[in-house]
Parts: sequence; structure tokens; C-alpha cells
Amino acid sequence: MSVFMSALAADAFDEFHSKADANAIDSPIARTPDISVVVPTYRRPAMLERCLASLLTQDYDPARFEIIVCDDGPDDATRASVERIAREHAANGPCVHYVPVTATQGPAGARNAGWRLSRAASIAFTDDDTQPDARWLSSGVKALATGVGAVSGRIIVPLGSRPTDYENDAAGLARAEFATANTFANRRALERIGGFDARFTSAWREDSDLQFALMEAGIPIARADDAIVLHPVRPARWGVSLSQQKKSQFDALLYKKYPLLYKRRIRRGPPLLYYAIVIAVVILFCAAVLGHARIAGYAAAAWLAMTAWFCVKRLSDTSRAPAHVIEMACTSVLIPFLSIYWRLYGAFKFRVFFL
Repeated sequence: MSVFMSALAADAFDEFHSKADANAIDSPIARTPDISVVVPTYRRPAMLERCLASLLTQDYDPARFEIIVCDDGPDDATRASVERIAREHAANGPCVHYVPVTATQGPAGARNAGWRLSRAASIAFTDDDTQPDARWLSSGVKALATGVGAVSGRIIVPLGSRPTDYENDAAGLARAEFATANTFANRRALERIGGFDARFTSAWREDSDLQFALMEAGIPIARADDAIVLHPVRPARWGVSLSQQKKSQFDALLYKKYPLLYKRRIRRGPPLLYYAIVIAVVILFCAAVLGHARIAGYAAAAWLAMTAWFCVKRLSDTSRAPAHVIEMACTSVLIPFLSIYWRLYGAFKFRVFFL
């Protein structure tokens, strides 16, 4: 009873479910599920299979929940993997559905496609690189049953004693008060706020945007520390911190929508060190062109000192492996410039004064 859906064909999906239920009255999975688990994914089927393996061993009745995989690729390998898993669990549940998402790009749009096509009154969100605890779903459902509109669970990010800078940054998920790698929501609450803002086309700030929308609508959010997902850090290529600076543009969008909440919950002001480094380099080049050697020397010294301090700060509690130290030194030179560029790009793109 595998189900394959298009994000552009909601009517066909509803018709399929109606026919499936009519033809499977005696099936234990013919009923409307209590909750739908929505998992966005993008071209990493092996990682997705590990996540689904955890979801398929939940202590929740498999006849009472469904899994909706929203493929933001979409790609044949992911589809084939989900199809196989769906067939294997067709008899006893849970139902596993595949949604190829083509109308948008990014996890926000993929999650929208999933929850809008689900059949349940409650929605659980996690990511394809997580491993939910066996009691994750039952704990989240129990917390939602208290009458709140949304629930934030606990995320565990396993790290060594000396993680890399990238691993240390990823561990911020464990400290997040609201992250869609582990979130439950009432369908009515999602409908009231319109779901996720699909303009967040990267995995960055879309969860804070959802949280702030719920808060502004006066929808209560609860915490469920017993709803746990393990979030191992994915391997990253050398210099990954450089490409991550592109996400800074979405800070501008979040600030435009919720300026007060952004200042209180995200950042109180602009990254002054980055701006100081950029200004020092501008002064350096201008002084060099105009022949002011002393000013150029002072500016160069200031730039080197601030960049060195930034690099040392990044290394203070991270790996001291030679390759990692070299990576930190090289990327620390470029990050301030890339970060400021993408922040200003976001300010221009989303028409907001944002520094």
C-alpha cells in the first residue's frame, strides 16, 4: 500500500487515500492516523534510511501514525529507497509516503508540502540526519495533548572532547529552544500561521521564523525533554564555514518580519568584529593608494590583530589537529568579508535596513 505523491497534486493524493481506505477496510492501517511525521530530505538516501529505521521502531502504535518523506531533490535513489521501505511495512504500518517536492527549494517548502498533504490532526517534524529515540513520538504526542499548539523536544549532538569548529557550531542545535529537527505542532496552529515561510530556502532561521510566528499569534509552545532525537554531525568538506556564510542573508528576512524578537532571541546588534575587520582593510587599501604608509601600517596591524584574535577564539575549545588549525587560519581571513557581504545582500534582497 505504498503511496507516491506530488506536491502539485493534492487532489490526486486525497483521491488515492480515499480509494486505499475503501479497499482496505480490514487493514489495521486503514484509519486516519493520529499524527504524521514529516521528514524533508535532499539527496542523501543512506542517511535518510537510518532516520527511517529509528522512526519505524517507535513504541507508538504503527497503525496510528504515518511517515511522509518530502524529497527536495528529488532523485531516483531516494525514491527507490522510500518505495522499498514503504512496501516492507505496507501490511502492518506505519504507512510511508514519498512526496517529490518541485514547487519550492529548501526544507521550509518541503515541510509545507508534507504537513499540508498529511491526514492527521497533529504533525511531527524531524530531519533526515536525525535518529529519534524509540519514545520520541509517544512523548511528543503526550505533550501536545496538554492543549498547547506546538512542542519543542530535546536534541542531543554527540561530540568528542575536542570537536572541530564545524562540529562545535552544529552542536548549537542542542542548545536551541526551538528547532524543527525535533518539533511537534497542532495542524490548526500551522494553518493559523500559514506554516513555514518558503522564502527561507536554506536550513537556517526557518525554525526561528516558525517559533516567532507561533509566539506572535499567541499560540502556546511547550517543552518536552523526554522527546529526544540524536543528531550526529555530518562529515563536512574542508572550508565548509565559508559556504555557510551565505545563510546570513536569512537573518535579514527574520529581522524584517520580527525585529523585536530577533533582537531579544537571536542577536542584539551587528557583528562588530566583522565590520571592524572590513573597515580596517578598506582603510589599508585607501591609505596605500594615497601613499599614507603610516596609516596603512596601522590599519594592517589592526587587521592582522583582529583576524588573529578571531582565529584563536575559534580554536579555543576546538580541535588542535594541524589540518584543522590551518583551516581555521585560512577561513578566519575570509569569513568576516563573506558574512558582511551576505548580510548586506539579504538586506537588499528583502528590502530591510539590516547591518
